[in-house]
Amino acid sequence: MESYLEENFGGVKGKNSSEEALRRWRKLCSVVKNPKRRFRFTANLDKRGEAQAIKHANHEKLRVAVLVSKAALQFIHGLKLRSEYVVPEEVKAAGFQICADELGSIVEGHDSKKLIIHGAVAGIAAKLATSPTDGLDTAEDSMQRRQDIYGINKFTESETRSFWVFVWEALQDTTLIILAICAFVSLVVGITMEGWPKGAHDGLGIVASILLVVFVTATSDYRQSLQFKDLDKEKRKIQVQVTRKGFRQRISIYDLLPGDVVNLAIGDQVPADGLFISGFSLLINESSLTGESEPVVVNEENPFLLSGTKVQDGSCKMLVTTVGMRTQWGKLMATLSEGGDDETPLQVKLNGVATIIGQIGLFFAVITFIVLSQGLISKKYHDGLLLSWSGDDALAMLEHFAIAVTIVVVAVPEGLPLAVTLSLAFAMKKMMNDKALVRNLAACETMGSATTICSDKTGTLTTNHMTVVKTCICGNIREVNSPQNASKLCSELPENVVRTLLESIFNNTGGEVVINQDGKHQILGTPTETAILEFAMSIGGNFKAKRAETKIAKVEPFNSTKKRMCVLLELADGGYRAHCKGASEIVLAACDKFIDETGAVTPLDKETAGKLNGIIDGFANEALRTLCLAYREMEEGFSIEEQLPQQGYTCIAIVGIKDPVRPGVRESVAICRSAGVTVRMVTGDNINTAKAIAHECGILTEDGLAIEGPDFREKTLEELLVLVPKIQVMARSSPLDKHTLVKHLRTTFNEVVAVTGDGTNDAPALHEADIGLAMGIAGTEVAKESADVIILDDNFSTIVTVARWGRSVYVNIQKFVQFQLTVNVVALLVNFSSACFTGNAPLTAVQLLWVNMIMDTLGALALATEPPNDDLMKREPVGRTGKFITNVMWRNIFGQSLYQFVVMWYLQTQGKTFFGLGGSDADIVLNTIIFNSFVFCQVCLLL
Repeated sequence: MESYLEENFGGVKGKNSSEEALRRWRKLCSVVKNPKRRFRFTANLDKRGEAQAIKHANHEKLRVAVLVSKAALQFIHGLKLRSEYVVPEEVKAAGFQICADELGSIVEGHDSKKLIIHGAVAGIAAKLATSPTDGLDTAEDSMQRRQDIYGINKFTESETRSFWVFVWEALQDTTLIILAICAFVSLVVGITMEGWPKGAHDGLGIVASILLVVFVTATSDYRQSLQFKDLDKEKRKIQVQVTRKGFRQRISIYDLLPGDVVNLAIGDQVPADGLFISGFSLLINESSLTGESEPVVVNEENPFLLSGTKVQDGSCKMLVTTVGMRTQWGKLMATLSEGGDDETPLQVKLNGVATIIGQIGLFFAVITFIVLSQGLISKKYHDGLLLSWSGDDALAMLEHFAIAVTIVVVAVPEGLPLAVTLSLAFAMKKMMNDKALVRNLAACETMGSATTICSDKTGTLTTNHMTVVKTCICGNIREVNSPQNASKLCSELPENVVRTLLESIFNNTGGEVVINQDGKHQILGTPTETAILEFAMSIGGNFKAKRAETKIAKVEPFNSTKKRMCVLLELADGGYRAHCKGASEIVLAACDKFIDETGAVTPLDKETAGKLNGIIDGFANEALRTLCLAYREMEEGFSIEEQLPQQGYTCIAIVGIKDPVRPGVRESVAICRSAGVTVRMVTGDNINTAKAIAHECGILTEDGLAIEGPDFREKTLEELLVLVPKIQVMARSSPLDKHTLVKHLRTTFNEVVAVTGDGTNDAPALHEADIGLAMGIAGTEVAKESADVIILDDNFSTIVTVARWGRSVYVNIQKFVQFQLTVNVVALLVNFSSACFTGNAPLTAVQLLWVNMIMDTLGALALATEPPNDDLMKREPVGRTGKFITNVMWRNIFGQSLYQFVVMWYLQTQGKTFFGLGGSDADIVLNTIIFNSFVFCQVCLLL
């Protein structure tokens, strides 16, 4: 069966499945009693098609808007433009001078003419009663008026379906409908023949059983839907930095209003439509909205920012103009919200199992009906009464038909694919409590098969709480791990060195020092930036004052390819100075001078360069992250349009940043190793730093290999076949190196790969991996969107928890399959064989419905929701080629089926019951419950 399932139902992957594969397997499910239930939590492919059509329309609309805007700009300059816009009275009364529709038409239509008519960005800000520098006034009445006029930044969500909707859907089961008709006919005929209440026993018994099955099923489905609803809300929680009343703060995107000033950096998602206020080197990826892969340059000339797009490079301040459903992204999200998740491989396989057994069950049901009916028809034929039918005869035929239909009810294990959904939903809810937010349903089961984890170092294996503990300035190493040492350092250094150092740190940074609402200094930015800014303030630096001395003319942001960031300053005397900061060996290699002990700029000879490189290695061997700071005076005639130079810099300082290993990481790595999961560290740090941390975590072993990205890139395919299995540490890696490593592990070595990442450039590797794990604290929105699971506490131990839950899901579903297939086979064979040998069916329709409820719904609740145990991490992973229904499982299924068949058939056909109970319908029903409970416990013991 496994090979048949793989051939016919194996085209659907854990992620990135084609639409063709998704549609193909559904066509193979020919026997589906209730499609609304079986396919409830699967992808709505038609809705996805609608979303793609909207994207295409957006693409065309924006392309035309941009072309029109460019053409219009050629005529606008020098013309005296007049406004024909009339402010609505309700907008005026609220204290504003522009309405929501006008704002929407400006940004969505890229309407430069309207923008200029309204006074450009400054004019729009004034009409929105906000400040481009200080942001909104947060007075409650003002915020409420703004919300009433412009709306809120929330998208229309599909309404939560009531419990009765699930009851109605459960009633759509084809076989239950047929049984209900049979029950109705049985009631009519029975009451006519035998009167009330005796003639109504059989019919009412079937009705009661149907209602019980329906309500238990609906309750289970309703609870699942609530869990998915809660998880969807968690997925959409995004925090952004805004300036309100002059203070920087983090708020939910749902609290944004037109007039808010939002600060955006690399990897952020644009949270609403808006206008560019100020920024540097801003590149926006609009592919999520328009389908266009080329990034768009946004600046004063093209200031339009669209909700849902991503910041690919640079940073900016944005004025929010349009929110919620007034944006194209809001309309698109409303469509996508109904698209659903892709089916998981287990769901597809179990749909295949359900379909195969359903076809077998249908065949046996027809044969059973023929055999049961043949006895009655033969008797009437011999008696010459073939054309004379009494009410009793009709009831007998009806009972035979009901039994045949009920066999289909029992035989078709509709609960199999739904058990996967139940188990995954349960696991997702529990993982949320364990600080892991699952974005892709299939990730739960795939993580249980993981054979290797490619982990980041910073923030995952380490605490991500960084501090500068050592420096090398003017050629001398100093400890700066306390305020006293920092103050002493400042007094020992020449004044011009301190001035240049502070100028470099405070200007060449992606962070910022602001005053918070409590009136205290607050450092914003990445942990690395925060550590360096904190160091600069500890030696007496003043961020705002130092920034005011010069003007930033150009910024080249840090990225994982260059491994450095640069800034060009326009000096007070009119000259330019460039500052560079980044990976120590890379920046030092760009230097030909350094500042000596006296503060003088001296040529950097080979001996001094060797000494400084030795200091870098020394810091790295102590597990410190190292950065080098350098500057260069620009020659006269340099234009800011030119690229900043790559060489000719003067080394100012080398800093060593401490980032301690997280508690429990070494133990978690050991658990992974005992579970057959290889942990690899992939980092952009210096190789010595990476090796030191890897040794401390227990990742790098004696037979393991540590390699640098540039060396990895140079290897041939033949060399990689030998090297890749041994690689435990990859340092100085680029995003392409990480992607290549993951691809080789997945394709060449058939590994199931989990990858952690937090940056924009990690997105390709997260997308390529079987399971992408993004960091919830340090991670960018781009990384989170590409991931399958978000680690909310950025902790490696949480990744191990996810793996444990993944294995639990896999094992729980195996248990349920074994239990259900065992009881299915027994119930089917008992009725079929008894009908063939005795002409009677020992299990009535009522009894079979009870069997179905116990094994289909209650069995799923019991077996599919068992929490994980530590023993799960002491066995080898299933991997990519592992069989779901193993030979051991088949032996158990057939062995138990045979044993239970003999016991049940003997007891039922001999008219005996358990524990001396009588033979009435009520006693037989109770007997069935007891028997199935016995079966359930027996199978669980075997498992």
